[in-house]
Amino acid sequence: MTNIAAADPERPIPSRVLVRGGIIHSPEEPFATAMLVEDGAVAWLGSDSAADVAHADSVDEVVELRGALVTPAFVDAHVHLTSTGMALAGLDLHDTVSVTDALDKIAAFAATVPPGQMVIGQGWDESKWPERRAPSVAEVDRAVGDRPAYLSRADVHSALVSSALVAAVPEVAGAVGFDKDSGRVRQEAHHVVRRAAFGLLSPGARQGFQSAALRRAAELGIGALHECGGPDISGEADFLQVLASAREAAGPEVFGYWGEFGAVEKAREFGAVGAGGDLFLDGAIGSHTACLSHPYADQASLGAAYASAEQVAEHVVQCTESGVQAGFHVIGDAAMATLLDGFDAAAARVGRDALYRVGHRVEHAEMIPPGGIERLLAFGIVASVQPAFDAAWGGADGMYVERLGVERARAMNPFAALQKAGVPLAFGSDAPVTPLDPWGAVRAAAFHRTPEHRLSVRAAFAAHTRGGWRALGARAAASGMLVLGEPATYAVWDVRPEDVIVQAADERLSAWSTDPRSGVPGLPDLSPGRALPRALRTVVRGRTVFDSGWLGRG
Repeated sequence: MTNIAAADPERPIPSRVLVRGGIIHSPEEPFATAMLVEDGAVAWLGSDSAADVAHADSVDEVVELRGALVTPAFVDAHVHLTSTGMALAGLDLHDTVSVTDALDKIAAFAATVPPGQMVIGQGWDESKWPERRAPSVAEVDRAVGDRPAYLSRADVHSALVSSALVAAVPEVAGAVGFDKDSGRVRQEAHHVVRRAAFGLLSPGARQGFQSAALRRAAELGIGALHECGGPDISGEADFLQVLASAREAAGPEVFGYWGEFGAVEKAREFGAVGAGGDLFLDGAIGSHTACLSHPYADQASLGAAYASAEQVAEHVVQCTESGVQAGFHVIGDAAMATLLDGFDAAAARVGRDALYRVGHRVEHAEMIPPGGIERLLAFGIVASVQPAFDAAWGGADGMYVERLGVERARAMNPFAALQKAGVPLAFGSDAPVTPLDPWGAVRAAAFHRTPEHRLSVRAAFAAHTRGGWRALGARAAASGMLVLGEPATYAVWDVRPEDVIVQAADERLSAWSTDPRSGVPGLPDLSPGRALPRALRTVVRGRTVFDSGWLGRG
């Protein structure tokens, strides 16, 4: 027997591994302290003493947990891996605190880029700066010199561009959403320059960014991700390389969604699991491009509508008849109305039951008009949502209030109402819009800035594990639970046994219990101010994809 301290990616996957001496989060055996993994699947759950008697002499390896918590690995149901890697390894402006700070970081990064080559950065958010404005094109030009520059806003639905990029992509000047005075691009102009910027990335650069993102996901206990690609997000070459990188790497599983109208067969050819994901019906609140039924509070605009109900219906019918998931990016309430009207029209053609069997998706679903939740449920639509959006922009003084006013802002991201109605929830980050941070997302949902929208920690954890697998529909290859026969995709966490607590059945946030007689698997205490759990090891179908080299508390 071998006590594993660190993973060797070249070593074959052992056929029988005994994990013992910790807390195993399993609804099948809530008191389990040991788990046997055989050929990449959960083969047995029970106590340490029973494991020692029945299995200790017949396994290839023994992993001593030393009190650590084992849970199913997380599923991030909405990511953009190349852009996430760029934020990790390139110019990341998420933490900038002012226009000056952002320009200083842009200039410092540009100095490392040879003259004439592209500067790509992302993450600036003027709503968090004291100046309450974005840098001007003249300021960007001074920072980058003669280099073409594409600098996307935090929501990745608008960007700043340098004069050199506009000169290199002349078609942007005639596109809707181009403001030559500010250097800001939105709507179609943003799509034009983003396609151009990503087209300039070499395969080697993309590979490096994708590998960085996959490594980070594994370090955070993420076992699977849903890549949301499309022609206006990163392009065909990038999407295909993301899927290839995931197949070649010993890391988290990646399931791809290709967001393009009328491209069901293309999605299949690409190896995508669905023809959707970021198939845009509108933009984003921060960029004033989310499509609203009433004007923005800080701008006389209804945002941008990128598609009609007729287009939605046609795409849904094509997908349903092909047995392929459709999925749509929807943020504003008018865009949600467009989605639901499109599904009504599709149901009239193929039947509501056919839609329900496929289980189509909606991404984000931040603003839902009256009666919309019931209609989502009636069509069997999965809501792929991002709790970190509320943590970043919700609350009494957040960007949502600035853009929408208090009343509409309080209605944003109604997770509890969706769950109570029975709409399936899947959690994601939309990285790099918000960073990969699964426990942070669970905390954000449990402590939503609007109390009536809060979920229990148990429900939030389920949405970030089981929910991600359920969102894949018929292509799901796991349940997201540690039960017999399921894939051994799990994470080991540096959590002390005394910090594992159980929420009572009424699911009130105040109803906590440490009584083991409850028979409910426990989860870490995620109260605000407490440190979030740290992954010690991540395993995907029996293969260790991350190991910190240290198990237990040491």
